[in-house]
Amino acid sequence: MPYGAALLVIDMQHAMAAIAHRAAETVAVIAGLSERARAAGVAVVTVRHRGDEVVPGTQGWRVVPEPAPREGEPVIGRTTPDGFLATDLDETLKAPGVTEMIVTGVATEVCVDTTVRQVLSRGYDLVLVAGGHITSRRSAVDAGELVPADRSVAQYDTVYRTIGRPGRRIRVRAAVDVDFAAREGARGVTPA
Repeated sequence: MPYGAALLVIDMQHAMAAIAHRAAETVAVIAGLSERARAAGVAVVTVRHRGDEVVPGTQGWRVVPEPAPREGEPVIGRTTPDGFLATDLDETLKAPGVTEMIVTGVATEVCVDTTVRQVLSRGYDLVLVAGGHITSRRSAVDAGELVPADRSVAQYDTVYRTIGRPGRRIRVRAAVDVDFAAREGARGVTPA
């Protein structure tokens, strides 16, 4: 078992949930995971996008209430799809000894995938939560250019089930199969 784990919640903001496929179901999954993580003493770290279309302080920028961070939990602001680029996410995780990231959020093919690849490149073990990450709804206009949302999410689950990294544990687990209580040495991460 890893020394410490953290649940990463990426971009579960009102603006993103409003355009997400299966948003209500995924928000419920992430909210349940967040509560279970907190009860087990596992850190919950929120990554929140900001930019021209998601302006700090607006309703669209705020995290949806169900998985919203609690007082004292770290919230990492970012301006690129990579949760680590030009942020203090790595320092926030490494200071208390986090070695495994349990990843959830939106959007599967962009911010989740980019951050997951950095999780692995930076030496963390990975649990990608199947049913805990989503992408945007697809319109008829997008039909010929984008993979349907359900297939896109399933594809990324398959990629991470089959990808390997020397020295890293990579798993895709349904939320019900994420056992926070079994983690040795779980402890919280303090805000930077």
